[in-house]
Amino acid sequence: MATVIDLRSDTVTRPSAKMRAAMAAAEVGDDVYGEDPTVNLLERRSAEIFGREAAMFVPSGTMGNQIGIRLHTQHGQEVIADSSSHIMDWEMAMVAVISGCLIRAVPTEDGILTWKHIEPLIHPPGSLLHAPTGLIEIENTHNLAGGRVYNLSVLEEIWNGAKERKIPLHLDGARIFNAATTLGVDVKSLTRGFDTVMFCLSKGLGAPVGSMLLGSEEMIGRARLTRKGLGGGMRQAGVLAAAGLIALEEGPKRLHEDHANAKLLAETLANCEGVSIDLDAVETNIVIFRLSRGHRAPELAARLAARGVLATAFTADAVRLVTHLDVDREACVTAAGVLAEEIAAMK
Repeated sequence: MATVIDLRSDTVTRPSAKMRAAMAAAEVGDDVYGEDPTVNLLERRSAEIFGREAAMFVPSGTMGNQIGIRLHTQHGQEVIADSSSHIMDWEMAMVAVISGCLIRAVPTEDGILTWKHIEPLIHPPGSLLHAPTGLIEIENTHNLAGGRVYNLSVLEEIWNGAKERKIPLHLDGARIFNAATTLGVDVKSLTRGFDTVMFCLSKGLGAPVGSMLLGSEEMIGRARLTRKGLGGGMRQAGVLAAAGLIALEEGPKRLHEDHANAKLLAETLANCEGVSIDLDAVETNIVIFRLSRGHRAPELAARLAARGVLATAFTADAVRLVTHLDVDREACVTAAGVLAEEIAAMK
């Protein structure tokens, strides 16, 4: 059977032999009682790396984001976020369901919110006409913008402005280690101004399951109540946390390889007739390109799949590719050749 090159997402990675061995040997206990030693170690280590008081293991990034939002907001408030953010488009309207809040969706050209975007939309408490602003949410890297990265100068302006206006900040840092790799800074520096931070173990870092929510001890204490209420009390979760520990310690060291492979794919696509792509926008492991020959992204995805290359038709004319640890350089070279051939064959 031919090998499939799966570029749909970095969530498709499979646990390594080392992870499987660690999972099989993991010391476990009941995490709802705080008695799983492997989960406790993962939480302590995550908090240490990010310079936080506490951390909590959750099944998914969506749950981590929604708990973070719930911690900061009250029903009837607004959450300022980019209009193509993950919490807007991919989290099933749970901001409304769980927190009773409206997302104030802000259009941007490149997925990067700035303080100039945010400040005019802030509504203080007490208005009889507007829902008050309860939270500002930032996504770094920005998925639908092609893995775009927030520069520190942009973040610092947001941190300072939000602090002055006394508005909390939550970071959807699903791929924050990718951003840190691109900028050459540590995740502690890149996230220091946020009140809560979520990051995923199960994307570029390579764990099979899990994300982390970080914050103060008081906030994470309250977060545990919400996690339990949402069905996130996973009991003997050390079998999952064991893989997460390996992902956390070893995964960031090789993310630059994924970024280089994404560039390779992007450069090939830039030379294909009928393709629109911004090479400067390919900063991490996500490549999004558009087809100028009508709404034919699903057709291209089907043609690629028939040749063993899996991609995501994001919209009628846009395709997303995501590089990860299960697709090496040789596989990306092969995928690039298939892409070029199939795009040329589409008339």
